[in-house]
Amino acid sequence: MGRKKIKVSKRSSRLPIHYAHAPLTEALIDIRVELPTEVGLSKLLEVHQHAHQEDYPKREELLVVHGQMSIGPEIGASARQSSNGYRFISKDGRQIFQARLDGFTFSRLAPYEAWEPFRDEARRLWNAYRSIANPKNITRIGIRYINRLDLPLPMTDFKDYLKTVPEISSGMSQGLSGYFMQLQLPQVDLNAMLVLNQALIPPPTPKLVSVLFDIDLYSDSDLASEEQGLWERFEAFRNRKNKVFEASITDRVRRLIA
Repeated sequence: MGRKKIKVSKRSSRLPIHYAHAPLTEALIDIRVELPTEVGLSKLLEVHQHAHQEDYPKREELLVVHGQMSIGPEIGASARQSSNGYRFISKDGRQIFQARLDGFTFSRLAPYEAWEPFRDEARRLWNAYRSIANPKNITRIGIRYINRLDLPLPMTDFKDYLKTVPEISSGMSQGLSGYFMQLQLPQVDLNAMLVLNQALIPPPTPKLVSVLFDIDLYSDSDLASEEQGLWERFEAFRNRKNKVFEASITDRVRRLIA
């Protein structure tokens, strides 16, 4: 995001804000597909060549582990692994795209600059994947923004920073050394599902409390097959993600990341 600082106000949760110290650790755009049966791993390597492989010089194979358990006179278990595609990493290690037999993913690690360059690079790489792999169907699309909020100690109440937090019964000890919370919130107007994950994670310094704030928004229905409709859905998802983030934090957090 940009470098412009903000002045916190009562309207701050209603405006699209660019934070100089955005807490984002990773952003992802994900498109799941069904490929023709004749498309194999060699085709996925062609995607890399078509997408300017010099920009993503490091290649890693993606492996899927399959497990099987048998129950009878004797109980046994076995496992095998197979390749599902490749992971290509940029020179600086901050941009990664996956070309898989079940889809495409583009991710950007911190520092995250802005939505537009992130979206444009994802679309460029997706077009390379689509032209080579020629998917029969798109089965799922989604965006995911993983944030780490570093909150200063001492802290008396998480509600000073976050508007959705675990509620502990007044009859119990109020000390909290760890938590994980997941909310699954249907977004009916987008025909999508919002999964919001929060958890305490190890902080970079003992003077902080770090909270994972993970926004995952996806849809597996009413998916446009044409390019324009597909990326219009992603724009709508991005706008909803921004609203969810702003609705979830207090002005104390805005001051920390401004």
